[in-house]
Amino acid sequence: MRRGGLRDTLSDVDSARIAEAVEQLRARGRATLHDRLHRVRMAFGLALQAGVAAALAWFAAHELLGNPQPVFAPISAVGTLAASVGQRLRRTVELIIGVAVGVLLGDVLIYFLGTGGWQLGLVVTSAILLTIFFGGSVAVVIQAAATAVLIVTLSPSTQDLEIPRFVDAFIGGGIALLVTAILLPLDPLRVINRAARPALDLLSEQLDVCAEALRRRDRDSAQRALERLRENKEELATFIEAIEGAKETITISPARWHRRSELTHYAEAADPIDRAMRNSGTLIRRSVTLIEDEEPIPEPMPDAVAHLAESVRLLRQEFAAGEEPTKARERSLRAVSEAGRAYAQGVGFSGSVVIAQVRTTASDLLVASGIQQEDANRLVRKSFGEQDKPAGAPVGQDAAPKPPAAPPLG
Repeated sequence: MRRGGLRDTLSDVDSARIAEAVEQLRARGRATLHDRLHRVRMAFGLALQAGVAAALAWFAAHELLGNPQPVFAPISAVGTLAASVGQRLRRTVELIIGVAVGVLLGDVLIYFLGTGGWQLGLVVTSAILLTIFFGGSVAVVIQAAATAVLIVTLSPSTQDLEIPRFVDAFIGGGIALLVTAILLPLDPLRVINRAARPALDLLSEQLDVCAEALRRRDRDSAQRALERLRENKEELATFIEAIEGAKETITISPARWHRRSELTHYAEAADPIDRAMRNSGTLIRRSVTLIEDEEPIPEPMPDAVAHLAESVRLLRQEFAAGEEPTKARERSLRAVSEAGRAYAQGVGFSGSVVIAQVRTTASDLLVASGIQQEDANRLVRKSFGEQDKPAGAPVGQDAAPKPPAAPPLG
């Protein structure tokens, strides 16, 4: 009986472990599918623009200009649209310059040296070194080298290749800009809202995890939040790139000029959101140390961190709705107020750093909401200093002596 009971117990343990592992795999699969669908939605507009630009470039080169093999025009169009969002106008100019350098070098060296393997290597090397010498960007270097390769390899079998290649660069790049500016201009705010969501959701979620970890003194949970927040480079880069793309769209697209004032909020928010990310990382890292060192954690401290998380969520929601982010500002100041209460109740060294980072992150979020830095700092100081006495304190005295000076802002 004992053996049977032991086997049943072990079987139950194994079943529980297997069930937990399967559930983790399912959760990971759902998260992965969600991420992939989000990336598809983010890229759909660009994919549609590229398809339309390639088709129009082929039609213009083939039907209007009579090029029997219009290969380079659609390639140039797609290459322009594939550039980093926000750099397409510059990429078109670089494309044309690179093609011109490649055609010039290819023709000159073929005339003097002929064609062949070593001539091809010499042409490519010369094109790269020449463009670098004159300060060309990576895009110019690549186009010059690629065009030189085409000239050297195709000139023996294709007559008068140079002019069509040059014309195709103009057609492809020009049509790409036409599609971006006139035919299919993306809604800049919708693009930014989609790009901002992963970055801001990541920040708010990890602040929530940190707040709960402080309440439970869960060091491992806080450490996981820190590690996850450190992986924010991709989300933040996508957000910043979307802002650059939106700036370009409202610059070259008349249909989107009326959105300039709305875009200003997001454009000015990019830097303070980046700072809020980094300061939150410091906050969570010191929270890990605070728990490890068994320092005191006054009840308002995790509440302050939770209010920061809610402020980030409100900021995203109000930006997406095109509203003045008043709720986000109020929640940021509430976080500072709770931090002041925690500081008044007494904290250790790491606790004082956490309080300071709450203040600094709140200031960053206020600036992201459209408040000037000087005004944000003043509001933070005011909210931190105006504290009620802790509940239950005897009349005429505080429950704990207030430290002589507040932690620094920043």
